[in-house]
Amino acid sequence: MIEEFKKFALRGNVVDLAVGVVIGAAFGAIVTSLVQDMIMPVVGAITGGLDFSNYYLPLSSKVQSGMAYAEAKKQGAVIGYGQFITVALNFLIVAFVLFLVIRAMNQLVRREEVKKEDPADVKLLTEIRDLLAARR
Repeated sequence: MIEEFKKFALRGNVVDLAVGVVIGAAFGAIVTSLVQDMIMPVVGAITGGLDFSNYYLPLSSKVQSGMAYAEAKKQGAVIGYGQFITVALNFLIVAFVLFLVIRAMNQLVRREEVKKEDPADVKLLTEIRDLLAARR
């Protein structure tokens, strides 16, 4: 059983997945910081100082209006739609950045494939050589 577990744990796909998860977590932290520390303040400045993360809808009469979202959650049930907007924006940015990264990687792979291909004259000479070898 231990031997079987070693084979499973050390398989290339599992290690690749583990590396992807670790890099993904780090990437997620970077994007979260980008959204919270750089993008949302700009959006807030454009919209007159609005902080989306503190927008909520109180569901309980115990919750006083005008409080910060974190404090309002302590007092009672609230729907934090501002927090949802922030997380949704975070997701859209992550998805867009991943799209750009994958697109760039695909273009690099295509360039490498083009470089690896033999020029047309080399292909033609190879075919001629093969035909002459087949006649003999």
